[in-house]
Amino acid sequence: MSEIDPDLVSCSRTLTHEQVAGFLRDHPDFFSLCPDLVEEISPPVRWSGESVVDLQRYMVETLRGELAGLRDCAQSVIETSRVNMATQLRTHAAVLALIAAEDIDHLVRVVTGDLPIFLDVDAAALGLEAGDALPQDCTALARLAPGDVDRLIGEGNEVLLYRQFDDDCRLFDPAGKAVRSAALARLEPGAPGVSGVLALGAHREDTFHPRQGTELLEFVARVTELCLKRMLPTHR
Repeated sequence: MSEIDPDLVSCSRTLTHEQVAGFLRDHPDFFSLCPDLVEEISPPVRWSGESVVDLQRYMVETLRGELAGLRDCAQSVIETSRVNMATQLRTHAAVLALIAAEDIDHLVRVVTGDLPIFLDVDAAALGLEAGDALPQDCTALARLAPGDVDRLIGEGNEVLLYRQFDDDCRLFDPAGKAVRSAALARLEPGAPGVSGVLALGAHREDTFHPRQGTELLEFVARVTELCLKRMLPTHR
């Protein structure tokens, strides 16, 4: 690749057409090195000769490529915004349903019945390590043994996303056998000896993975936690 004299590139007003033409002949790669200048030149109306490069066509194709790139970028932004807005609206609907729950039994029904629809997952479950603090007639609640929460999520973790998940029906019973991927969030309602898990499940492996954001899951979990704080004292 030929070197370009910077003094010639920033040409003075005394340069003649012949000097410019001579420079371009001596530096045929000039426009490859300075492609932005192609947009600033005025091409001739018509070109002739097989060996002549059609700069007008080059400029048009370049601009078309840039326009297509801008359209693709704009479309991507629009689609991402729509997805984010839809997810936000579904999350708001889920939170409103949780807040409307009147007791633990109602809350569990919202989690297992409504959250899968609102959050577009195949299953959802609420599991608690609570022993006698829980109502015995709440059959849809996953009753966990002491230490299960730490075993499922990891000690000190607030959220854990499983690419592949083997539930053995502890959380998603009776749908647990079909769950292959899961997102789990820790719950600490504040009642003595009570901790738990909000679990979202999918039938397809890799639906959840560690690179995904967890902000919305944590938000729903905190709302669920607040609901439990309001309800658990009546069952102690």
